[in-house]
Amino acid sequence: MPLNRTLSMSSLPGLEDWEDEFDLENAVLFEVAWEVANKVGGIYTVLQTKAKVTGDEWGDNYYLVGPYTEQGVRTQVELLEPPTPALKRTLDSMNSKGCKFLAQSEEKPHVVAHFHEWLAGIGLCLCRARRLPVATIFTTHATLLGRYLCAGAVDFYNNLENFNVDKEAGERQIYHRYCMERAAAHCAHVFTTVSQITAIEAQHLLKRKPDIVTPNGLNVKKFSAMHEFQNLHAQSKARIQEFVRGHFYGHLDFNLDKTLYFFIAGRYEFSNKGADVFLEALARLNYLLRVNGSEQTVVAFFIMPARTNNFNVETLKGQAVRKQLWDTANTVKEKFGRKLYESLLVGSLPDMNKMLDKEDFTMMKRAIFATQRQSFPPVCTHNMLDDSSDPILTTIRRIGLFNSSADRVKVIFHPEFLSSTSPLLPVDYEEFVRGCHLGVFPSYYEPWGYTPAECTVMGIPSVSTNLSGFGCFMEEHIADPSAYGIYILDRRFRSLDDSCSQLTSFLYSFCQQSRRQRIIQRNRTERLSDLLDWKYLGRYYMSARHMALAKAFPEHFTYEPHEADATQGYRYPRPASVPPSPSLSRHSSPHQSEDEEEPRDGPPDEDGERYDEDEEAAKDRRNIRAPEWPRRASCTSSTSGSKRGSVDTGPSSSLSTPSEPLSPASSLGEERN
Repeated sequence: MPLNRTLSMSSLPGLEDWEDEFDLENAVLFEVAWEVANKVGGIYTVLQTKAKVTGDEWGDNYYLVGPYTEQGVRTQVELLEPPTPALKRTLDSMNSKGCKFLAQSEEKPHVVAHFHEWLAGIGLCLCRARRLPVATIFTTHATLLGRYLCAGAVDFYNNLENFNVDKEAGERQIYHRYCMERAAAHCAHVFTTVSQITAIEAQHLLKRKPDIVTPNGLNVKKFSAMHEFQNLHAQSKARIQEFVRGHFYGHLDFNLDKTLYFFIAGRYEFSNKGADVFLEALARLNYLLRVNGSEQTVVAFFIMPARTNNFNVETLKGQAVRKQLWDTANTVKEKFGRKLYESLLVGSLPDMNKMLDKEDFTMMKRAIFATQRQSFPPVCTHNMLDDSSDPILTTIRRIGLFNSSADRVKVIFHPEFLSSTSPLLPVDYEEFVRGCHLGVFPSYYEPWGYTPAECTVMGIPSVSTNLSGFGCFMEEHIADPSAYGIYILDRRFRSLDDSCSQLTSFLYSFCQQSRRQRIIQRNRTERLSDLLDWKYLGRYYMSARHMALAKAFPEHFTYEPHEADATQGYRYPRPASVPPSPSLSRHSSPHQSEDEEEPRDGPPDEDGERYDEDEEAAKDRRNIRAPEWPRRASCTSSTSGSKRGSVDTGPSSSLSTPSEPLSPASSLGEERN
């Protein structure tokens, strides 16, 4: 079953530029989700980051509804009195009558209720069953059945139309939850998903075609100078290097200046998140680096929470040994500096043979003796409760990546989310990402993919797939994603072994890049951040809300869908100057070295031209076709005195028309091979 790409659903110019704004003065928006002030997964990030642009649109008429948890209230909620008398009366009534609703507003407002995921779906179903005058929206961020099916190692995307959904849900003991999700999707005035690939999935599993796709965005912080985020990368990398020095004490026989940090992070779904493919590719990469005599070392982090009972003693010891060595070095340095100072004061050059005494050498010998280690550095930083059956550790034992001196690829499994208060690796997630060189997310099931999106806005290249919402979104809007540091792995049209080979090719090519090339690529990656900003992507949600108002209150609001013009598009061209890749370049430059400074006015490249990042950025900006929000629809309220039509309120109404089939990303891999 071919996956179709729909321009009006997933391209930025497919959004409405309202000729007449909706009159929202007498309208109220409620957004309901289990992750409101309750961090469980990616929906929390969606709601938290989107709150500002939604608040700017709705003002005080925007409310978020979620579960009451003491932890959430203490850390994320500011307790306030209800801003309006109607809301206060409603809350008082709910408290006194067991949370049953009574209408308290003198003037009936136009209410929009947006429900996220099946956990909040029961509220939507009750709103429609009781015929409440509420415009409803339901967003599924990942179908429940789809997540379970993919975890069961089935050929999911090639058999979407063949599944007996009731049978599959029943066999997995999720039938009632599945029915709730499906009922919410059909009851909603407007049904949305977060990516085009999830829209196809929902159409087959939930039996309703989404009305619009609402991609997930982020709040993008732009830097005033191009080199600022590069400085942040260097600072964060130094923090990671300190951890690596301690973790590999006694086996630190590799050059940290020639070490790359790769990582995968997220929910511990071994196959769905692609950890299995990543590990297999690392084993192949280790072989390639060894047989080709590469001086490059790769440290691959797995940041996935699992069941543990505490930190690994050997891991903690490593950080203690590192600190002891640092203290010893500082003590010797202070004594050396004091003797040097006293010698210079009397006007004589110091006798270097007398600068360090026997006590100093004894102290240093003891410190060196403390670094002796008989075993390999640990793979896991914690004591795992299911060590023998853990998927990551079991695979590591099979492929033989034990952090030996002969291995050019080292693996560190950190089965806990990162925290700046950790005694082991005291960095928060954002700082950790900024310090790494490449995020690797070869997911098989990834409706959107916040992890590669976060890498992009922080200027860190990443690997995604053509089965993730993020990967498909970037593939559509960027002419050459790999030139911008977005590597799209083909997991739909290739076998598992071929996908591993393609990922290995990506990783090996990345390892062959010089430091200068990586800096150039990070600059290009960070330049894509505008594409993921809520100030653009928030318009999808605006469109969904306006569509819901028109369906629920046709006498007050109208909405005229218009087919998208296929000639319009928001597409980043191939960069004006692409940093040469070892697998693409005609020959290597004799001027490149690992000691080169930041290439703002760097040495000549292979073609004899100097690279200036500011100049190249200006060229790219001129080449980028800016989003021209076409006037594709118009909406009016009763206060404007005109109505321009209505829309089909049936569940199959959609803004989409099938267009070209989703093309495989294999060309990117073949280009790098």
